[in-house]
Amino acid sequence: MQVYLDHAATTPMLPEAIAAYAEAMAVVGNPSSIHSQGQQAKRMLEEARESVAASLGCDPIEVVFTSGGTEAINLAIKGLYWARKPRPRILVPGGEHHATIDTVEWLVGAENAAAEWLPLDAEARIRLDVARAALENDPASIALLTLLWANNEVGTIQSVASLAALAAEHGVPMHVDAVAAYGHLAIDFAELRAHTGSGTAGLVALSVSAHKIGGPVGIGALVLSRQASVVPLVHGGGQQRDVRSGTQDLAAAVSFAVAAQHASARRVQESHRLARLRDRLIAGVHAAVPDARLSGPAVPEAAEGPAAERLPMNAHFTFPGAQGDSLLFLLDASGVSVSTGSACQAGIPEPSHVVLAMGRSEADARGALRITLGHTTTDADVDAFLAALPAAYAQASRAGLADRTTRLGAR
Repeated sequence: MQVYLDHAATTPMLPEAIAAYAEAMAVVGNPSSIHSQGQQAKRMLEEARESVAASLGCDPIEVVFTSGGTEAINLAIKGLYWARKPRPRILVPGGEHHATIDTVEWLVGAENAAAEWLPLDAEARIRLDVARAALENDPASIALLTLLWANNEVGTIQSVASLAALAAEHGVPMHVDAVAAYGHLAIDFAELRAHTGSGTAGLVALSVSAHKIGGPVGIGALVLSRQASVVPLVHGGGQQRDVRSGTQDLAAAVSFAVAAQHASARRVQESHRLARLRDRLIAGVHAAVPDARLSGPAVPEAAEGPAAERLPMNAHFTFPGAQGDSLLFLLDASGVSVSTGSACQAGIPEPSHVVLAMGRSEADARGALRITLGHTTTDADVDAFLAALPAAYAQASRAGLADRTTRLGAR
């Protein structure tokens, strides 16, 4: 039986979410229709929106359902940029998810945006001094600041409140990609806005995705402040505040709501459970491969709960002398599923852009492996990974040495 340790890519749907999805699929009626069946569908849709809003600490009207995290991120970044023209500058840290990187680079090429890439420190933290300096430099020319709440590859948690306060101080709107953080960290959109400014500056938009918390693939949400203005990506019936048009997916929304309720109710307990498993796994990797290097913030010794600076379910290592993709395939052959990084880049053997953004070498970036835990993970799963790792590493190291020897001989 395959051991699944790639929950950051997607986590299995909760049985309750599957049941809710199947039941809602039998409901007939477009939520925009005014007859009784349409209104029944609308009631279910809005109740689902209320549940998702409660999990994010925002008003239901601020939840805009999307097709997933990528669309939510595109809508936030492009929508804010277009709404704030002619301000050309977009502040964005290195090491972001490719949904952000590719969106910003598209705006640079198609819309003459000016991207300013903010450096990360050695643990993938955004440097507050650099962010402040960038915001102080002609803030009237800045369209937005966008950043990850928690890095999806190495698990580093950013100081979102401090960054939002800086953005608000300089009159700049901020978008947060909370896809990796959702379900693992406390997210309270209204509280953050109350303590870091209001209106159109500071935190105004936040993106999440259902399939990271046990909901279905194909639905996410953009939390968009009532005061924020964005230009929509999709035009049509104006179903969601004229921000996103199109008939909404009732069944997916209902299933998303069930997953959101479950994640909120169990977040603290589950974070402690996963942190314990993560810490066992990290200790086991260091024992099996002493040269392996943990990426991102260190975990305190004998940590009982989630470390404040790292996601509780994330362990990311670089393995000297071995290629991450070789390790992945060898572990897969041993019955253990892990990843080298974001699933959005799956199948492309290239160095981790996050590790490079942390100032590490290309060799380090090519030897990266991400192990992420979730609601189905058990001690036995961790044991299976640790049992398979030594042989996989030994074989990957031999392959890496042979590859280097071949390349040197060809010179």
